Amino acid sequence: MCDIRYHQSMRTLVNLTDEQIEALDGYCREEGVSRAEAVRRAVDCFLLVGRGPKRRLRSHPAFGSWKGRGIDGLELQRRLRREWEP
Repeated sequence: MCDIRYHQSMRTLVNLTDEQIEALDGYCREEGVSRAEAVRRAVDCFLLVGRGPKRRLRSHPAFGSWKGRGIDGLELQRRLRREWEP
């Protein structure tokens, strides 16, 4: 998870659906954080995996997770699918 310190902040109003509020509240209970903190975390994650060359994609926890497996991902996919063939 990102560890970003917020020195300045701006209050922002956001309209969420009932389903989004329920899911957000569940996350807040599990993590023991406020809605505001949960939304900040969600925005941080969104920005990390966003599009474009200026995004900090390498900072995402999943970046490089396939490294060192010794097999190309596409080759593994083909091998697994061959198992399904009759």
